[in-house]
Amino acid sequence: MIRSSRRFFWGKSALWLLLAKIETILYIPPMPSPYILILGCFDTKAEVFNYLCERILQAGERVVMMNTGSMGTTEAFLVDIEAEAVAQADGTTLEDIRQKKDRGQAVARMGAGAAKIITRLVAEGGLKAAISMGGGGGTYIALSAMQSIPLGTPKLCLTTLAAKDLSRPMGHKDITLMPSVVDVAGMNSIIRPIIEQAAAAICAMANARLSENATNQGSIAISMFGNTTACVNQCTSLLEKAGYEVMAFHANGVGGATMEALIREGVFASVLDVTTTELADELCQGMCSAGPGRLTAAAKMGIPQVVVPGCLDMVNYSEPDTVPPQFRDRHLYSWAPNVTLMRTNAAENKLLGKEITDKLKGTNATIILPLKGISQIDNEGDIFHNPEVNQALFDSIKENAGGGLEVSEAKFHINDAAFAEILVKALLKKMDAKY
Repeated sequence: MIRSSRRFFWGKSALWLLLAKIETILYIPPMPSPYILILGCFDTKAEVFNYLCERILQAGERVVMMNTGSMGTTEAFLVDIEAEAVAQADGTTLEDIRQKKDRGQAVARMGAGAAKIITRLVAEGGLKAAISMGGGGGTYIALSAMQSIPLGTPKLCLTTLAAKDLSRPMGHKDITLMPSVVDVAGMNSIIRPIIEQAAAAICAMANARLSENATNQGSIAISMFGNTTACVNQCTSLLEKAGYEVMAFHANGVGGATMEALIREGVFASVLDVTTTELADELCQGMCSAGPGRLTAAAKMGIPQVVVPGCLDMVNYSEPDTVPPQFRDRHLYSWAPNVTLMRTNAAENKLLGKEITDKLKGTNATIILPLKGISQIDNEGDIFHNPEVNQALFDSIKENAGGGLEVSEAKFHINDAAFAEILVKALLKKMDAKY
C-alpha cells in the first residue's frame, strides 16, 4: 500500500500531548524532509482523507496527518497528531468536550488547539503547505487552524461552504477555497475527481517557484480609501522612486485588520497610516470597523510610522436603513447606493483624537494633521467640509499628545501633492533614524 511508505515522523502522539500540557520548549527531532499537512475530522471522514493522502503521496510528497475530529480516530491510515493532542493544546480533553455535548464549543476548541499545534510546526520548519476538507464544522476548524500558517505558505480547503461568505473565519489569510459540490461524506464519482484536483493543486502550489522581490529597501504598508486615493497614489509613487515596495490596504475593516496582522508578522519596515477611518466606525458601529486593535501593531513591533487622521470625518454604513436609529437625524451622505456616510461631530472627534494619542504614546510615531481637510469630501465647499469640527479633532490630538509623541501641522488638504511629499519625507526621516 502506498500509505505504508510514509515515515511516521513522531510515532505515537504522546510527545504532542506532553508539548500541549507544558510550556517548556522540548527537543523535537528535525523533519527528514518538507511535508504537506493534512488536517481534518478523521472520525467521520476517514475514507475521503485516505484518498486525499494517497493522491498526495503518489505525487512524491511527504505528509503529516492531524486529526481534528472530537469523536474518535481511524485505522485507515497512520495519524501523526491525534485529536487528543489537539484538545490538550487548547487546555481541555476529548472526554471533557464529549461530555459537554456542545458542538459549537467542540468546533471552537478543536480549531484553537489545531492552530496552536500548527504554530509549533511552523516554528520548527518543514511545513510547505496545508490542506483540509469538510462541511460546516470541519471547514471552521480548518480555517481557524490555518490562521497560524504564515502568508505565502499554500493553504487549501475543499469545502461545502465555498460559495458562502467565509470572510470572518478566513481572516486575513491567503486561503484557497475549493467547492466540493457534494458533501464531503464518502467516495463517489463526483467527489473523487475533485479530491484528485485538490491534491494536484496543493502539490503544485507547494512547489511553485516564486519570483524574487525586486525591491531592496523593504516594504511599507499604507492605508487608503476612495476619499484618500490621490494622497496614497502620490505617496506610493514617491516611495517607489526611493526604492521601496508599497502595499496598500483598503480601510474597509478587513483591510485594516489585515494590515495590522501582517505588521505583527514582521512583513513591513514601516507604516504610512494615511486613512484611520476605521477608528470612527469602531466608535459609531459602522460597517468598516477593524476592531479595537487597529493602530496598535506598529507600536508593538517598534517600527516607524506616520499617522494621519484621514477620513475621520466619516462613519460608513450600508443602505440608509442600516444607519443606527440614534444617528438617523445626523448629517448623512450617499456615497453609493449601498454606502451611507455619516459626518462625525465634535464630541466624537474629541474621543477619536484621544484614542489615537493613547495608542501612539511612547512609540516611534509621528502624527501629521492636514489642516485644510481630511478627506476628498472635506474640501472647501464640499459636502463634509466643517473646519470647526475638524479643529475639535486636531485640538484633542495636540492636547493629549505626550510621551515624546510628535505632532505636526500642515496647511494643506490631505489630497494635495505637497501634503504627500511631507508625509513621505517624514517617514523616510524616521526610517533613517531607526535603521
